[in-house]
Amino acid sequence: MRPGPSPVTTTLNPEPREDCPEEKPDAERRELQRSSAIRPWHLVVAGLVLLAGSIASLFVGVSAISPADLLRLSDDQVQVLLISRVPRLVAILLAGTALSVAGLIMMHLARNRFVTPSTAGTAESAGLGILVATMFFGSESIMAKMLIAVVFAILGTLIFLQILKRLSFQDMIVVPLVGIMFGGVITAVTTFFAYRADLLQTLSTWTSGDFSGVLAGRYELLWVAGGLTVIGYLYADRFTVAGMGESFAINLGISYNRVINLGLLLVAVMTAVTVVTVGDIPFLGLIVPNLVCMALGDNLRRVLPITALAGAFVVLICDVIGRIIRFPYEIPVGTVVGVLGSAIFIVLILRTRSKAA
Repeated sequence: MRPGPSPVTTTLNPEPREDCPEEKPDAERRELQRSSAIRPWHLVVAGLVLLAGSIASLFVGVSAISPADLLRLSDDQVQVLLISRVPRLVAILLAGTALSVAGLIMMHLARNRFVTPSTAGTAESAGLGILVATMFFGSESIMAKMLIAVVFAILGTLIFLQILKRLSFQDMIVVPLVGIMFGGVITAVTTFFAYRADLLQTLSTWTSGDFSGVLAGRYELLWVAGGLTVIGYLYADRFTVAGMGESFAINLGISYNRVINLGLLLVAVMTAVTVVTVGDIPFLGLIVPNLVCMALGDNLRRVLPITALAGAFVVLICDVIGRIIRFPYEIPVGTVVGVLGSAIFIVLILRTRSKAA
């Protein structure tokens, strides 16, 4: 019997396939990596665009303030800027950054592009935690309420992960749909107890992100989320390795369980802080990381800064749209992002299905 081809030769010299970028020739693969690489000037341009949009947003609102007025601001205009417009802008940037980075981290840890705080029951669990804190610890500080919301967010995420372990399928589309149903159940429970406690009106401020009530002294908690975003960047390489699987991470000397727990803690805290301060902004942590990763790849350390800037910019633009579309009234930014995000979510699902077909 003639021996077959050497398995070593077959492995080391595979035939490149058109549908598999990993098996393309080295020169072509290096060219693809260079074309998707993030250069410093990319971040500079993105930062300048965000800065220009931020400055422009300061002049949008019921109180008329134009750039020309900066040379001769009245006392009332100074108060409007310092008490309302600037704190609102900072809150928008911090919330957009935090939720986008939280979605990116959770997407990597769950190894599913559609598993984010919006589709895993994390935000809904944080809302339930705020309701419990309001009902039973109403006299406590906002920090204590945030800690309760963090605990509920962590518990809700862990329950969702346990549900996934019991499923007999791991389809990329089915998993987030299960998370959305799980979040719907939590929302129903929260609404029921809020109705019994006559807190439905208060509940609406947590379920729909809105920056109209942001004033100086009422948004500073979001700086915690900003600090956690920096920690997420410092641990980006570990999250990337953990997202490749437990055995792979252990072989590289990474404590898999410790990294996973740290990532889930960061996601839960960033989500809870945002929900406590400005309410939930649905689908933001899903659409922004997906669009950025589609354009730049899956290396978390490389795409995290762009994801943070893009998330802040999306929330800023949606907030401005909400302010001018029914001027002088406002549409909550959570509504605008929800409409935009749900449409993009459907497009991403259809795109994934067409590729799998």
